[in-house]
Amino acid sequence: MDESMELTQRLPVGSLGRHSSGWWGMWCLIATEAALFAYLLFRYFYLGSQAHGGWVPELPKLKIALPNTILLLASSAVVYWGETGIRKGHRGRLIAGLAATLIMGIVFVGLQALEWHMKPFKMTDNAYASSYFTTTGFHMMHVAAGLLILAALLWWAAIGKFGAERHAAVSIGALYWHFVDIVWLCVFTTFYVSPYLR
Repeated sequence: MDESMELTQRLPVGSLGRHSSGWWGMWCLIATEAALFAYLLFRYFYLGSQAHGGWVPELPKLKIALPNTILLLASSAVVYWGETGIRKGHRGRLIAGLAATLIMGIVFVGLQALEWHMKPFKMTDNAYASSYFTTTGFHMMHVAAGLLILAALLWWAAIGKFGAERHAAVSIGALYWHFVDIVWLCVFTTFYVSPYLR
């Protein structure tokens, strides 16, 4: 009985290191979601190439979109800062990094919603509007999922679930957040930059 108790206490509670099964699972999820966004962006360029007359109703304004993009990219650096902190055993740094990233993500969502509200077109107006709202809407759903992941990680960090040896969930959550940021760069380039290059 005592021997089995000792064995149970020595067994790991979670994955050690970064490359746990969850890490590879997240890469598989990212591959499928990247394919979804590739299709959505291909749709935009295909419909644009087939459009007669003006494809973009008006040149996109960068007043909100550019600072929002910088904010999201900065949030990726902040979550990385927190993740590298827990690798060295600095739980406070992880908590600060996750909390700041969570706040930055919420601000991004708020600014994106404001921009949607300010658009002079609705989703059903034309193919461009449909493409814009569908693609940015899917991205917002992924941001919302990322915010839930960050909130869960922040809670677990606050109650002491992570340390220098066991922090795989943090690395997996950070990987997803970096993916969300990279996707936004592609969306931003497509909808906000490419119309200026025509």
